[in-house]
Amino acid sequence: MDRRAMLKLLAVAGLGGLSSSVSAAPGVGAMMPGKGWVKSTGQQCEGDGTPLQFIPKTAADSQPLENELEKYPHCPYCGMNRTKWNHSRHLVQYDDGLVDGTCSIHCLAISLSLNLDRGPKAIYAADFASEAKIKPLVDVEKATYLIGSKLSGTMTASSKVAFASEASAKQAQAEHGGELGSFDNGLRAAYLSMAEDTMMIRKRRSEKVKKMQMKMKMQMEKKSS
Repeated sequence: MDRRAMLKLLAVAGLGGLSSSVSAAPGVGAMMPGKGWVKSTGQQCEGDGTPLQFIPKTAADSQPLENELEKYPHCPYCGMNRTKWNHSRHLVQYDDGLVDGTCSIHCLAISLSLNLDRGPKAIYAADFASEAKIKPLVDVEKATYLIGSKLSGTMTASSKVAFASEASAKQAQAEHGGELGSFDNGLRAAYLSMAEDTMMIRKRRSEKVKKMQMKMKMQMEKKSS
């Protein structure tokens, strides 16, 4: 299918915004949170062009919670700093020992989609109710999620945050609204909002790229004057 035909299908499905172009800076690369514009090296990795290119790039880890933020400092799907976004971070350990540490349930959903043949051995989420500087991770099977509340979301317009106890989740619900649910409910909501969230993220990053280009242009003009 050529690009024009694909765009027509996306438009019919209401997903045309997902394929909208992003104004790029000179050279091939991507805007990475906290790093700015990162150019592509052009190097190929073993498995490129196959599902192998999406598997976690770190070695198998039997103790993923030990020094977790040091081992998995950045989300592999959006580049966000997981310490900065520790309140919404998630971590999945697959059945072969490979681990993906993400910034949010949004990016966790991407990991689970790309690793369809890899079963999750354990999944953890930050306890939003914790008052610790770095919120501890809890098993999502024991967590209660607050979905669609007024709390700010990470990589999404509709927040999905985890709580270690149902009582804490209910307390937050009373103040911020939203619906209570299980991890499965939160994950389903993440997939359902993926289209709108992706369009939102692409728009924001496009605006950041344009601002960066304008700043670079002003600096060059200043130097030449």
